[in-house]
Amino acid sequence: MDETPDETPDTAPDTMRERFASVTSRLLDEDPRLAVVLAEIGADGFRRAAERHPDRVVNVGIREQLLVGVGGGLALTGMRPVLHTFASFLVERPFEQLKLDFGHQGVGGVLVSAGGSYDWPAGGFTHMAPGDVALLDTLDGWTVHVPGHPDEAETLLRHAYAGGPGGDDRVYVRLSAQTNARPRPVTGEGFLTVRRGGPGAPAVVAVGPMLDDVLAAVEGLDATVLYAATIRPFDGAALRAAVADSPAPEVVLVEPYLAGTSAAAAAAALSDVPHRVLGLGTARAELRRYGTLPEHLAAHGLDPRSLRDRITGFTARAAA
Repeated sequence: MDETPDETPDTAPDTMRERFASVTSRLLDEDPRLAVVLAEIGADGFRRAAERHPDRVVNVGIREQLLVGVGGGLALTGMRPVLHTFASFLVERPFEQLKLDFGHQGVGGVLVSAGGSYDWPAGGFTHMAPGDVALLDTLDGWTVHVPGHPDEAETLLRHAYAGGPGGDDRVYVRLSAQTNARPRPVTGEGFLTVRRGGPGAPAVVAVGPMLDDVLAAVEGLDATVLYAATIRPFDGAALRAAVADSPAPEVVLVEPYLAGTSAAAAAAALSDVPHRVLGLGTARAELRRYGTLPEHLAAHGLDPRSLRDRITGFTARAAA
């Protein structure tokens, strides 16, 4: 049950959103194809970039449907648009525009969200988007990155801006206030094995900022832990390899958004063998107290103690 060593050095503290603004501002100077579209949120972080590139940093104001429409229009001209605001205003509110202006028109771009499921509880449910990844799953062809550290966010943003083999793929980068203590060597593709259990051990897939809590939860337990900073496409091959020596694999998914979002993908990866899947994440019921981010994690059963209880309860039922 050894944890894979990580030689990536720690960096000075910053947030994923701060890293997003600084990295993207620098790349605007280097890549004339890149354009940023904002809906007021995050505009201060791009103030100097807007002065240097007024034609490629566009603030449409608090008009999220227009935000996506402008991004789709820029993509039609050959630009690589980067759209940014809170996840609830980037995915949920303008969903029809995402479906038509990007999917139907067959163009690509990069959505970079903030706020996550409940990063800013005082903002209330209007600023929470636990269903964003599940909603994008209803559309074809979206890559979804969920970094767990600002260094990973920079790597995945650069990967997204490159645009894939054709230069025009559709990518969602879900930034969060919750972070792991140190970065992992992410590549923008597939899962990373960070802890390997013994033969027949359950596989726990920790998505993005959930990794540290998952590692704390399974301390002393026989379990394999896979890290997913890129959750779409779902790395079914890595999951199959992690449970290859089990006649009836057990899989636990720990996601920082709606519980069970990746359950169908995990089930599809193991469709030819008997298996059990437990999807842990944000509950559907709205929490109507503001609270804090740690309090919301605990209320949804995503703190280390709750995760351990839920994981051991799941595996114990199979052994009974």
